[in-house]
Amino acid sequence: MAEIIQRDGTWTFDGDTVRIVPGGKAHPVRQELGEIAVPLEAVAGVSFEPDRKGGRLRLRLRGGACPVLRAADGRLRDGADPYVLTVEKDRTGVAEYFVDEVRNALLIEQVPDGPVDRFLLPGPTLPVSGGGGDGTASFDGESVRLTWNWKAEESKTAGGASIFPLSRIAGVRWLPSIGLENGYLRFEPVEGPVSAPPKYDPYALDLWGMSKKEHTAVLVAAAVLMRLPGARAAPDGPEAPSSLTKAAEPAAVPATPPAGDHDALLRRLRELGELHRAGVLTDEEFSTAKQAVLRSM
Repeated sequence: MAEIIQRDGTWTFDGDTVRIVPGGKAHPVRQELGEIAVPLEAVAGVSFEPDRKGGRLRLRLRGGACPVLRAADGRLRDGADPYVLTVEKDRTGVAEYFVDEVRNALLIEQVPDGPVDRFLLPGPTLPVSGGGGDGTASFDGESVRLTWNWKAEESKTAGGASIFPLSRIAGVRWLPSIGLENGYLRFEPVEGPVSAPPKYDPYALDLWGMSKKEHTAVLVAAAVLMRLPGARAAPDGPEAPSSLTKAAEPAAVPATPPAGDHDALLRRLRELGELHRAGVLTDEEFSTAKQAVLRSM
């Protein structure tokens, strides 16, 4: 088992699951999300990005696997991203070992790195709440509630809290504040989008970016998104599927490198996987060749 313990959090990998536990001073989004168990089938890749202070360990998920990333649509900062771990300078070697272990498992299990058509992670635990700015959003699995504070416009507060069932929601969108531009958490009613700015829209929170806590609105968006009738996961990052053009003549199974040449053996596993996915190798040929490589390792 691979494990790395940092002030920012703890990551462990047992060959099947990457378990992520946020640190006590982690970003509010990560703390609210809590412990995450990421199945290997949801992982597209992993990397360690070194810098002067140590670096970052980054887990890249397959497009559409995580409802939080889907709701964030690439707008989560590294500090709020649950799949990024800050690594201290004296633990860079452990981080690199962790990367090797996950990559080896991905190669051996032939996990594709393309998008999926369903969520592979459960998302935020219900009930969930978050936000800030002019109010707070909460969701219990059946209804969304927007509770306004004293900063909200009268067009919102006049009718009290906005409560609407999931059946009245056609879509949800979260946008964090950027620079001097406010962000929002907006629910689109089935009757059609509201033309009013989020500041006056009773179906939206106006987010000002005054605190990190406001980013927790993305968790409400994720919980609603994954329960919308007919909702379908979509890629939330660049797709990078492996591709290989099939040769005119059947390709021979590559010879196994000498035992002890670990890097060459890993490259051969990757080559075998690509040949198998491309249809060049049959299931039997691939299984035989893979077992030969694993014995050498």
